[in-house]
Amino acid sequence: MNTCPTCDTPVLTDDRFCEACGTPLTTHSPPPPAQSSNTTVCAKCAATELDSAGYCVQCGFRNIDRGSHGRIEIVRSPILAGISDPGVRYAYNQDFVALQTLDSTQILVVCDGVSSSHAPEQASQIVAETIVQQLTQQLQYASTETAIRVAMQGAFRAVSKLAYPANTEPPSTTVVAAIVQGKTATIAWLGDSRAYWISPQEGRQLTQDHSWLNEVVALGEMSEVEAKSAGNAHAITRWVGKDASDDAEPAIIKFEIPDRGYLLLCSDGLWNYAETGEKLMDLVQPKQMRDAIEISLELVEYARSRGGHDNITVGLLRID
Repeated sequence: MNTCPTCDTPVLTDDRFCEACGTPLTTHSPPPPAQSSNTTVCAKCAATELDSAGYCVQCGFRNIDRGSHGRIEIVRSPILAGISDPGVRYAYNQDFVALQTLDSTQILVVCDGVSSSHAPEQASQIVAETIVQQLTQQLQYASTETAIRVAMQGAFRAVSKLAYPANTEPPSTTVVAAIVQGKTATIAWLGDSRAYWISPQEGRQLTQDHSWLNEVVALGEMSEVEAKSAGNAHAITRWVGKDASDDAEPAIIKFEIPDRGYLLLCSDGLWNYAETGEKLMDLVQPKQMRDAIEISLELVEYARSRGGHDNITVGLLRID
């Protein structure tokens, strides 16, 4: 089996992009794929032929058992890194992080699988990888806003094809994704995975959760204090999945980066312990600009030290 020239992930003969990092593969000539096995069913299309690396011969989806730990560490460069950790409480990881560098463009995607759905770890993985693949292609000719919108639509299609048993909720996930070109970040999200800007001057939450709390407060039905006391205050109202509502469009913003600092994407496994920009400033200490992986490790370990009650995922880009 051939491997991706960028990240060494196994790829199939007819793959156009690496599922792990999004690198185009059309210029490479991989050897024939490994012998197929009929012992496992593909979680995406239900085909029964998977090769030795877990790739479906029919649709190319990577069926991976992340094992009992499921920790992911990615270092694209000193300025771009990410970690997804199962935390302390759970035996496996339902989050996923995907990062890519395309010339001067940086791409970050963080997904948090919806635990009440079937196979949330499959949903988070395929959504993150599909967005990177789509952006790798779309950014060749489309604006960042168009590219990220098309990528989200592709993610909806991909996750909606995942198989799931009757009487269960279809696989679904929250997502936050960012494209950074120069000093402009285009950020899109669905659910409560967040983006923050952290600099020596400020710590700022850039996204607003798609949650019941925020919706009833925005409609004037409750005060924030009243809504926070409700049991379903943080229930998400938008996500990526087959059962998402028809109006589940991603929110998209453009953020003009004012100075040097860090763009942080994270799941609630981190922000539940450090919700405000000010708290994240204390943890990151942005006056001392350091490698992205060093800070990512510290943020994950902080969440684990505070209890690690959920999966913890961060994607971090340093802006010099």
